[in-house]
Amino acid sequence: MRIVIIGSGIAGITFAEKMHTLNPDAEIIVLTKDTDGYYSRPILSHGFSKKDIEQSIIMKTFAQLEQNGIHIISGIEVTAIDCKHRMLSISGTDDLDTLEYDKLILAQGSAAFIPPPFLAYRKQFYVFNSLADLKLLRKFRQSLREHNKSPGWAIIGGGLIGCELASDLNAAGDQVTIFHAMDRLMERQLVAEDSGNLLKHFQSCGVNILLDQAVQGFEHQGDKVSVLIKDTTENKAYDAVIVSCGFKPRTELAQDAGLETSRGIQVNNFLQTNDENIYALGDVAQLPNEKIYAFIMPIRSQALWLATYLNGDITEPWSPPVFNPKAKVHGFTAEHPYIF
Repeated sequence: MRIVIIGSGIAGITFAEKMHTLNPDAEIIVLTKDTDGYYSRPILSHGFSKKDIEQSIIMKTFAQLEQNGIHIISGIEVTAIDCKHRMLSISGTDDLDTLEYDKLILAQGSAAFIPPPFLAYRKQFYVFNSLADLKLLRKFRQSLREHNKSPGWAIIGGGLIGCELASDLNAAGDQVTIFHAMDRLMERQLVAEDSGNLLKHFQSCGVNILLDQAVQGFEHQGDKVSVLIKDTTENKAYDAVIVSCGFKPRTELAQDAGLETSRGIQVNNFLQTNDENIYALGDVAQLPNEKIYAFIMPIRSQALWLATYLNGDITEPWSPPVFNPKAKVHGFTAEHPYIF
Protein backbone atom coordinates (compact mmCIF):
# COMPACT_ATOMS: atom_id res chain seq x y z
CA MET A 1 0.00 0.00 0.00
CA ARG A 2 1.29 3.45 -0.93
CA ILE A 3 0.31 6.25 1.43
CA VAL A 4 1.12 9.76 0.25
CA ILE A 5 1.11 12.67 2.69
CA ILE A 6 1.04 16.30 1.58
CA GLY A 7 2.74 18.40 4.24
CA SER A 8 5.74 17.95 6.52
CA GLY A 9 4.46 19.65 9.66
CA ILE A 10 3.53 17.99 12.93
CA ALA A 11 0.36 16.40 11.49
CA GLY A 12 2.02 14.84 8.46
CA ILE A 13 5.23 13.67 10.10
CA THR A 14 3.56 12.35 13.26
CA PHE A 15 1.22 10.30 11.06
CA ALA A 16 4.07 9.09 8.84
CA GLU A 17 6.22 7.94 11.76
CA LYS A 18 3.35 6.17 13.49
CA MET A 19 2.20 4.50 10.27
CA HIS A 20 5.72 3.25 9.55
CA THR A 21 5.99 1.84 13.08
CA LEU A 22 2.69 0.00 12.72
CA ASN A 23 3.25 -1.17 9.15
CA PRO A 24 6.90 -1.15 8.05
CA ASP A 25 5.91 -2.68 4.71
CA ALA A 26 3.73 0.27 3.71
CA GLU A 27 5.30 2.71 1.26
CA ILE A 28 5.08 6.12 2.91
CA ILE A 29 5.87 9.25 0.88
CA VAL A 30 5.80 12.82 2.18
CA LEU A 31 5.49 15.65 -0.35
CA THR A 32 6.46 19.11 0.87
CA LYS A 33 7.42 22.59 -0.26
CA ASP A 34 9.79 22.86 2.69
CA THR A 35 13.49 22.14 2.31
CA ASP A 36 14.68 22.84 5.87
CA GLY A 37 13.52 19.64 7.55
CA TYR A 38 10.84 18.82 10.12
CA TYR A 39 10.74 21.77 12.48
CA SER A 40 8.67 23.01 15.40
CA ARG A 41 6.39 25.82 14.26
CA PRO A 42 5.55 26.98 17.82
CA ILE A 43 9.23 27.80 18.35
CA LEU A 44 9.12 30.24 15.43
CA SER A 45 7.76 32.88 17.80
CA HIS A 46 11.08 32.72 19.71
CA GLY A 47 13.02 33.32 16.51
CA PHE A 48 14.60 36.65 17.39
CA SER A 49 15.56 36.28 21.04
CA LYS A 50 17.28 32.91 20.46
CA LYS A 51 20.55 33.09 18.54
CA ASP A 52 20.74 29.49 17.32
CA ILE A 53 17.07 29.18 16.36
CA GLU A 54 17.70 28.16 12.74
CA GLN A 55 19.47 25.02 13.97
CA SER A 56 17.66 24.25 17.23
CA ILE A 57 14.20 24.51 15.65
CA ILE A 58 14.89 21.46 13.44
CA MET A 59 13.54 18.38 15.19
CA LYS A 60 14.58 15.96 12.44
CA THR A 61 16.30 16.49 9.13
CA PHE A 62 14.71 15.01 6.05
CA ALA A 63 17.75 12.72 5.78
CA GLN A 64 17.00 11.33 9.25
CA LEU A 65 13.39 10.67 8.27
CA GLU A 66 14.59 8.89 5.12
CA GLN A 67 16.82 6.69 7.27
CA ASN A 68 13.75 5.83 9.34
CA GLY A 69 11.87 4.53 6.31
CA ILE A 70 9.88 7.62 5.30
CA HIS A 71 10.51 8.87 1.77
CA ILE A 72 10.61 12.67 1.56
CA ILE A 73 10.23 14.60 -1.68
CA SER A 74 10.97 18.21 -0.75
CA GLY A 75 10.97 21.56 -2.52
CA ILE A 76 8.00 20.60 -4.69
CA GLU A 77 4.36 21.60 -5.03
CA VAL A 78 1.33 19.42 -5.60
CA THR A 79 -0.72 21.24 -8.22
CA ALA A 80 -3.70 18.91 -8.66
CA ILE A 81 -5.42 15.82 -7.28
CA ASP A 82 -7.10 13.43 -9.71
CA CYS A 83 -9.44 11.59 -7.36
CA LYS A 84 -10.79 9.23 -10.02
CA HIS A 85 -7.36 7.88 -10.96
CA ARG A 86 -5.78 8.48 -7.54
CA MET A 87 -3.07 10.56 -9.14
CA LEU A 88 -1.23 13.73 -8.05
CA SER A 89 0.29 16.31 -10.39
CA ILE A 90 3.59 17.72 -9.16
CA SER A 91 5.76 20.71 -10.10
CA GLY A 92 9.19 21.80 -8.92
CA THR A 93 11.23 18.75 -9.90
CA ASP A 94 12.42 17.31 -13.20
CA ASP A 95 12.29 13.79 -11.78
CA LEU A 96 8.57 13.55 -11.13
CA ASP A 97 5.45 14.92 -12.83
CA THR A 98 2.81 12.63 -11.36
CA LEU A 99 2.48 10.26 -8.43
CA GLU A 100 -0.13 7.59 -7.74
CA TYR A 101 -1.47 6.86 -4.28
CA ASP A 102 -3.64 4.29 -2.53
CA LYS A 103 -4.42 6.58 0.39
CA LEU A 104 -3.84 10.33 0.45
CA ILE A 105 -3.40 12.37 3.64
CA LEU A 106 -3.89 16.13 3.36
CA ALA A 107 -1.82 17.79 6.07
CA GLN A 108 -0.61 20.98 4.42
CA GLY A 109 -1.69 23.23 7.29
CA SER A 110 -2.50 26.91 7.00
CA ALA A 111 -1.16 29.94 5.17
CA ALA A 112 -0.85 33.43 6.60
CA PHE A 113 -4.12 35.29 6.07
CA ILE A 114 -3.71 38.61 4.27
CA PRO A 115 -6.78 40.87 4.45
CA PRO A 116 -7.91 41.62 0.88
CA PRO A 117 -7.37 45.42 1.21
CA PHE A 118 -3.69 44.75 1.96
CA LEU A 119 -3.02 42.74 -1.20
CA ALA A 120 -2.32 45.88 -3.23
CA TYR A 121 0.55 46.64 -0.82
CA ARG A 122 2.03 43.12 -0.77
CA LYS A 123 5.62 44.23 -1.45
CA GLN A 124 5.57 46.59 1.52
CA PHE A 125 5.15 44.11 4.37
CA TYR A 126 6.26 40.71 5.63
CA VAL A 127 4.23 37.76 6.87
CA PHE A 128 5.28 35.23 9.50
CA ASN A 129 4.23 31.63 9.03
CA SER A 130 7.27 29.48 8.30
CA LEU A 131 10.96 28.99 8.90
CA ALA A 132 11.60 30.58 5.51
CA ASP A 133 9.72 33.70 6.69
CA LEU A 134 11.76 33.75 9.90
CA LYS A 135 15.05 33.48 8.01
CA LEU A 136 14.05 36.39 5.78
CA LEU A 137 13.11 38.56 8.76
CA ARG A 138 16.26 37.64 10.68
CA LYS A 139 18.40 38.55 7.68
CA PHE A 140 16.66 41.92 7.36
CA ARG A 141 17.02 42.58 11.09
CA GLN A 142 20.71 41.66 11.02
CA SER A 143 21.33 44.10 8.16
CA LEU A 144 19.89 46.92 10.28
CA ARG A 145 21.93 45.98 13.32
CA GLU A 146 25.11 45.84 11.26
CA HIS A 147 24.51 49.53 10.55
CA ASN A 148 24.02 50.22 14.27
CA LYS A 149 20.28 50.69 13.89
CA SER A 150 17.78 49.57 16.52
CA PRO A 151 14.98 48.03 14.44
CA GLY A 152 11.51 49.50 14.71
CA TRP A 153 8.63 47.18 13.82
CA ALA A 154 4.93 47.62 13.18
CA ILE A 155 2.90 44.47 13.71
CA ILE A 156 -0.59 44.46 12.23
CA GLY A 157 -2.75 42.19 14.34
CA GLY A 158 -3.02 41.61 18.08
CA GLY A 159 -3.94 37.94 18.02
CA LEU A 160 -1.80 35.13 19.43
CA ILE A 161 0.94 35.16 16.79
CA GLY A 162 1.11 38.94 16.61
CA CYS A 163 1.45 39.17 20.39
CA GLU A 164 4.07 36.40 20.57
CA LEU A 165 6.04 38.01 17.78
CA ALA A 166 5.87 41.46 19.38
CA SER A 167 6.98 40.08 22.71
CA ASP A 168 9.94 38.23 21.20
CA LEU A 169 11.14 41.23 19.20
CA ASN A 170 10.82 43.35 22.32
CA ALA A 171 12.82 40.79 24.31
CA ALA A 172 15.50 40.96 21.60
CA GLY A 173 15.79 44.72 22.20
CA ASP A 174 13.74 46.08 19.29
CA GLN A 175 11.06 48.78 19.25
CA VAL A 176 7.61 47.34 18.58
CA THR A 177 4.16 48.77 17.91
CA ILE A 178 1.06 46.57 17.59
CA PHE A 179 -1.88 47.87 15.54
CA HIS A 180 -5.05 45.96 16.37
CA ALA A 181 -8.48 46.52 14.83
CA MET A 182 -10.41 45.41 17.92
CA ASP A 183 -10.76 47.02 21.35
CA ARG A 184 -8.70 44.38 23.18
CA LEU A 185 -5.85 41.98 22.48
CA MET A 186 -6.43 38.33 21.57
CA GLU A 187 -10.19 38.79 21.85
CA ARG A 188 -10.81 35.43 20.15
CA GLN A 189 -8.70 33.48 22.63
CA LEU A 190 -8.86 35.40 25.92
CA VAL A 191 -11.55 36.57 28.30
CA ALA A 192 -11.61 40.33 28.84
CA GLU A 193 -9.71 40.11 32.14
CA ASP A 194 -6.78 38.29 30.55
CA SER A 195 -6.76 40.69 27.59
CA GLY A 196 -6.46 43.59 30.01
CA ASN A 197 -3.64 41.92 31.92
CA LEU A 198 -1.80 41.18 28.67
CA LEU A 199 -2.10 44.85 27.69
CA LYS A 200 -0.59 45.91 31.03
CA HIS A 201 2.21 43.37 30.58
CA PHE A 202 3.09 44.76 27.17
CA GLN A 203 2.96 48.36 28.38
CA SER A 204 5.30 47.52 31.26
CA CYS A 205 7.76 46.04 28.74
CA GLY A 206 7.69 49.08 26.48
CA VAL A 207 5.62 47.63 23.64
CA ASN A 208 3.36 50.26 22.10
CA ILE A 209 -0.24 49.03 21.72
CA LEU A 210 -2.71 50.84 19.46
CA LEU A 211 -6.23 49.41 19.71
CA ASP A 212 -9.28 50.16 17.54
CA GLN A 213 -6.97 50.92 14.63
CA ALA A 214 -8.43 50.47 11.14
CA VAL A 215 -5.30 50.02 9.03
CA GLN A 216 -5.98 51.04 5.43
CA GLY A 217 -2.64 50.29 3.82
CA PHE A 218 1.06 51.07 3.76
CA GLU A 219 3.37 53.61 2.14
CA HIS A 220 7.10 53.70 1.59
CA GLN A 221 8.93 56.68 3.04
CA GLY A 222 12.50 56.33 1.86
CA ASP A 223 13.82 53.11 3.38
CA LYS A 224 10.96 52.95 5.88
CA VAL A 225 7.26 52.05 5.71
CA SER A 226 4.38 53.99 7.24
CA VAL A 227 1.08 52.50 8.35
CA LEU A 228 -1.96 54.28 6.92
CA ILE A 229 -4.78 54.63 9.43
CA LYS A 230 -8.34 55.66 8.61
CA ASP A 231 -9.09 59.32 9.43
CA THR A 232 -5.48 59.95 10.45
CA THR A 233 -2.96 62.05 8.54
CA GLU A 234 0.00 61.59 10.89
CA ASN A 235 1.69 58.27 10.16
CA LYS A 236 4.88 57.14 11.88
CA ALA A 237 7.36 55.27 9.71
CA TYR A 238 8.85 51.89 10.69
CA ASP A 239 11.78 49.86 9.46
CA ALA A 240 9.41 47.04 8.57
CA VAL A 241 5.78 45.96 8.84
CA ILE A 242 4.66 42.42 9.64
CA VAL A 243 1.05 41.52 8.90
CA SER A 244 -0.15 38.96 11.44
CA CYS A 245 -3.89 38.70 10.92
CA GLY A 246 -4.37 35.01 11.50
CA PHE A 247 -4.22 31.96 9.27
CA LYS A 248 -6.27 30.43 6.49
CA PRO A 249 -6.38 26.63 6.03
CA ARG A 250 -4.96 25.61 2.68
CA THR A 251 -8.12 24.30 1.06
CA GLU A 252 -7.54 25.32 -2.57
CA LEU A 253 -6.03 22.01 -3.72
CA ALA A 254 -8.86 20.02 -2.16
CA GLN A 255 -11.52 22.37 -3.48
CA ASP A 256 -10.15 22.16 -7.03
CA ALA A 257 -10.27 18.36 -6.75
CA GLY A 258 -13.96 18.42 -5.88
CA LEU A 259 -13.58 17.72 -2.18
CA GLU A 260 -16.02 19.41 0.16
CA THR A 261 -14.60 22.48 1.88
CA SER A 262 -15.80 25.26 4.14
CA ARG A 263 -13.40 27.04 6.51
CA GLY A 264 -11.29 23.89 6.20
CA ILE A 265 -11.47 20.60 4.34
CA GLN A 266 -14.63 18.93 5.58
CA VAL A 267 -14.12 15.51 7.12
CA ASN A 268 -16.27 13.05 9.04
CA ASN A 269 -15.43 11.77 12.51
CA PHE A 270 -13.02 9.31 10.90
CA LEU A 271 -11.08 12.27 9.39
CA GLN A 272 -12.22 11.10 5.96
CA THR A 273 -13.22 13.52 3.21
CA ASN A 274 -16.05 12.88 0.78
CA ASP A 275 -13.55 10.77 -1.18
CA GLU A 276 -13.08 7.45 0.60
CA ASN A 277 -9.35 7.36 -0.16
CA ILE A 278 -8.51 10.87 1.06
CA TYR A 279 -8.17 12.03 4.67
CA ALA A 280 -7.26 15.38 6.24
CA LEU A 281 -5.41 16.23 9.44
CA GLY A 282 -4.57 19.18 11.65
CA ASP A 283 -5.00 22.85 10.77
CA VAL A 284 -6.70 22.01 7.50
CA ALA A 285 -9.33 19.53 8.77
CA GLN A 286 -12.82 20.77 9.69
CA LEU A 287 -14.80 18.26 11.75
CA PRO A 288 -18.61 17.76 11.66
CA ASN A 289 -18.89 19.99 14.76
CA GLU A 290 -17.47 22.80 12.55
CA LYS A 291 -14.29 22.98 14.61
CA ILE A 292 -10.70 23.02 13.37
CA TYR A 293 -8.38 21.72 16.08
CA ALA A 294 -5.32 23.88 15.44
CA PHE A 295 -3.45 22.99 18.64
CA ILE A 296 -0.49 20.64 19.08
CA MET A 297 -2.23 18.13 21.36
CA PRO A 298 -5.30 17.43 19.17
CA ILE A 299 -3.20 17.50 15.99
CA ARG A 300 -0.92 14.80 17.37
CA SER A 301 -3.96 12.91 18.60
CA GLN A 302 -5.52 12.99 15.12
CA ALA A 303 -2.31 11.82 13.45
CA LEU A 304 -1.73 8.94 15.85
CA TRP A 305 -5.37 7.89 15.71
CA LEU A 306 -5.52 7.94 11.90
CA ALA A 307 -2.42 5.78 11.51
CA THR A 308 -3.85 3.27 13.97
CA TYR A 309 -7.24 3.34 12.22
CA LEU A 310 -5.83 2.85 8.73
CA ASN A 311 -3.76 -0.04 10.03
CA GLY A 312 -7.01 -1.72 11.11
CA ASP A 313 -6.27 -1.66 14.83
CA ILE A 314 -9.26 0.44 15.93
CA THR A 315 -12.79 1.01 14.64
CA GLU A 316 -14.06 3.84 16.87
CA PRO A 317 -14.14 7.38 15.42
CA TRP A 318 -11.65 10.02 16.52
CA SER A 319 -12.69 12.17 19.45
CA PRO A 320 -10.79 15.26 20.60
CA PRO A 321 -8.71 14.94 23.75
CA VAL A 322 -9.63 16.98 26.80
CA PHE A 323 -7.29 19.94 26.87
CA ASN A 324 -7.41 23.41 28.41
CA PRO A 325 -4.53 25.39 26.94
CA LYS A 326 -3.67 28.79 28.40
CA ALA A 327 -2.04 31.61 26.48
CA LYS A 328 1.63 32.13 27.28
CA VAL A 329 3.30 35.16 25.80
CA HIS A 330 6.93 35.49 26.95
CA GLY A 331 6.45 36.35 30.59
CA PHE A 332 2.66 36.47 30.61
CA THR A 333 0.37 33.52 31.34
CA ALA A 334 -3.41 33.85 31.13
CA GLU A 335 -5.46 33.02 34.21
CA HIS A 336 -8.22 31.37 32.19
CA PRO A 337 -8.12 28.71 29.42
CA TYR A 338 -8.45 29.65 25.79
CA ILE A 339 -11.85 30.48 24.41
CA PHE A 340 -12.29 27.61 21.96
